[in-house]
Amino acid sequence: MTTSSIAASADPTDAGKAVFRRANCFGCHKWHGNGGGGYGGDALSLRKTQLTREQIIETVGCGRPGTGMPFFTRGAYDTVKCYGMTRQDAGSQMPPEANTFLRPNDIEAVADYVIAHIKGKGEPTYSECTAFFGETSRVCDVYKAKQSTGTNTTVPGATATISGKPQ
Repeated sequence: MTTSSIAASADPTDAGKAVFRRANCFGCHKWHGNGGGGYGGDALSLRKTQLTREQIIETVGCGRPGTGMPFFTRGAYDTVKCYGMTRQDAGSQMPPEANTFLRPNDIEAVADYVIAHIKGKGEPTYSECTAFFGETSRVCDVYKAKQSTGTNTTVPGATATISGKPQ
């Protein structure tokens, strides 16, 4: 197989998945994007979001004022206006700063990943889980069991772990 055919077979949103992991999006939104309470916060479901690509890009870059959704753009609300606001305009509604800043192309890549693999996808499946964690991860066993019984309901309290941290 040639290098060009290997590149052609790669998922173009793999870079976005890498950013989703590196920026710890799964810490709040979980690996499957359903969000919910627990470790990392009470994030909204990316599976149910109605946001457009441009709105996802703005939300990742600027965070969500008045919520725990952090901003990932260096200079957000200072040198970069967000939602038409400065830091002074945002006041007490200022979102937190993320633990890491992302470049514009990384923010676009994560938005593309969310749109291609999470938004509008319904309940998480075994194949989605193994696409995120790999075929050898035991994290996906709960979804494999659902697949074999023909059910795909959310298991209350089920969490995944990466590096020992619940998702």
